[in-house]
Amino acid sequence: MKTLKLIVAGIILLVTSQVAQAQVSVNVNLGNPPAWGPAGYSAAEYYYIPDVQAYYDVRATQFIYFGNGKWNRSRNLPNQYRNYDLYNGYKVVLNDYHGSRPYANFKNHKVKYRKGYKGSPQRNIGARKVIIRKEVNNRGNNHSDHSKKGKGNKGHGNGKQ
Repeated sequence: MKTLKLIVAGIILLVTSQVAQAQVSVNVNLGNPPAWGPAGYSAAEYYYIPDVQAYYDVRATQFIYFGNGKWNRSRNLPNQYRNYDLYNGYKVVLNDYHGSRPYANFKNHKVKYRKGYKGSPQRNIGARKVIIRKEVNNRGNNHSDHSKKGKGNKGHGNGKQ
């Protein structure tokens, strides 16, 4: 009877330890920081971007900005900042905040990190992707250089065909 109780107790102990391990591993998988994020802060949850007075939620991959009288979450920056260069802009890593509303400290962040703020130099996590666009001329040729004029270049902008 004692051996049966010991076996049951061992099984219960084994099961509870496996459940505890499973619960711990659920919280380990955080969102990946964006390529334009500052290197060396892989555990950061939020960035504050002074130039646009907005936050970036790394886990949710969303910007948080104030507009129309409330704080909004979006995958994109608001329209007035759609051309803002996130690679060259400074990002303040908020290591000391772990809630869901980083804007609760906005008044302090706005004063401490004014527009144009530059702290210590930052490297980005990844490289900027360069998009190469081919220009197509009126004739449907895939040539972007129209400067080749003269003999032997018929159809390239010299008016002779």
